[in-house]
Amino acid sequence: MTVPVPLSADARANTFGATHSVVALPQWSMVGVPSPFGGNDTVFDAYDEFVPENLPQPGPFVEGHDVLDGNRHLAVHRLARALFEERGVYDMTFGYNLARLNTDPRHPGAGYRYAVEDPDADDAITGDDVEADSDEGAPRVLRAEFTPTTAFCPQSDTLTTGTFRAWNGLADRHEFDLVRVRVAPMHQRATAIDGELKRLEREFRETGEIPGDDTGTASPDESAIPF
Repeated sequence: MTVPVPLSADARANTFGATHSVVALPQWSMVGVPSPFGGNDTVFDAYDEFVPENLPQPGPFVEGHDVLDGNRHLAVHRLARALFEERGVYDMTFGYNLARLNTDPRHPGAGYRYAVEDPDADDAITGDDVEADSDEGAPRVLRAEFTPTTAFCPQSDTLTTGTFRAWNGLADRHEFDLVRVRVAPMHQRATAIDGELKRLEREFRETGEIPGDDTGTASPDESAIPF
């Protein structure tokens, strides 16, 4: 499956080729910003550069599905960046859009990995669970697995919840019928966090509404409030 990657200032290509209008975000080749912990500036990986050694390994939530890498991963992650910017999904520790964690060389192995769900998997979402927009029958489902920087990261619950709300609350920006989110099992509260994400997912499938969703947009300057 080939995924177009080039994005213009007026439109962003979604994962499978459709376009949608969003606020244009600058595409830097390399970005230097001050480290929140002091010391020299950090040079981040580019958003159009796939650096496997700086990304988490696919975990159990995405393994066995169509794991995205290369240009396909980059296309989805640039879209995530735009959605997070609109919804104010920011890491309060580092003071940046959560999508940037994938490009932060200080934290190799942290961030998001994605997979297109295999409709034949035992735990796959079926047409009975969510209405598909396409005529193909099976719904298009994206899986997103978040690996935090540490096993005790206190933001993991709010960051994954914010991710779920951003992707599914702005569903008109992409072609997926559902985006499922989980935290990597290395987190000490993974079971509890994933349980809450499953609850949100279930209510969203049943009602079409995201419980407690706030559609207001936070400014990057308001990073003290992640959503």
